[in-house]
Amino acid sequence: MKTIVTTAGRTNDIFIREAKKIASKLTLPYVNRQKKSMQKLHQEQHANVLVVTKERLELYVYGSTTPFFFHPNSAAFRIKRIQNGEKDLLLDALNLQKGDSFLDTTAGLCSDSIIAAYAVGENGVADACEKDEIIAYIVKHGLKVYETDNIEMQESMRRIHIIHQDAVNYLKQLDTNSYDVVYMDPMFEEVIEESSNFQSLREAGVHESLSDEWIEEAKRVAKKRVVLKAHFRSPMFEKYKFEQLTRLSSKFHYGILDI
Repeated sequence: MKTIVTTAGRTNDIFIREAKKIASKLTLPYVNRQKKSMQKLHQEQHANVLVVTKERLELYVYGSTTPFFFHPNSAAFRIKRIQNGEKDLLLDALNLQKGDSFLDTTAGLCSDSIIAAYAVGENGVADACEKDEIIAYIVKHGLKVYETDNIEMQESMRRIHIIHQDAVNYLKQLDTNSYDVVYMDPMFEEVIEESSNFQSLREAGVHESLSDEWIEEAKRVAKKRVVLKAHFRSPMFEKYKFEQLTRLSSKFHYGILDI
């Protein structure tokens, strides 16, 4: 389905110019909002709608009244806990050190990539692949402009490099041992996250299942470890011989493959 770009219902010339600029960059049509409701725009345009507002970019998938937009989600409170000396299960699974290189092959909202970027520090690398061009653009924009009082978290967000590319295709282009840790969090067949924004991501994003090629390329590219996040009942842990880190109180588990 096509996507159009417009502004919020109440706007001004600044945001109209910004919306037109984004439309041109993404090679999408710009449509004058004219104070029309989202339902009316969907009916008239039969398209997804990318809205440029003062605070953020919002994507309304056709037929939905709940937008997808960038927000660090769980990364916000998780980094505070880490700063207070508490353990983070993702960091235990990744085992990242300062200066390491990290690749998230399933960027989504980049909540886990933010944690990884914090762990590797200013001299490390935190890259994240997102196949859907519009999702990639919204998240890249959000990582760049989102502001928080937690300076270390904000710096971590700014360090993340979004790669608009299919994960497997990107992995195949890389040299062996290009990253210390490769991470994957494929769209779950069983819903784990319960936030409305995660549901919006499920509606808007590209859904791909883990494949043999994806795993093999990840193992080739990783120097130290490949880490998988999946529902605790997922057969992928056993199929691909991940060491499953069980957590009795959680719906999802991490799996590790040491190289």
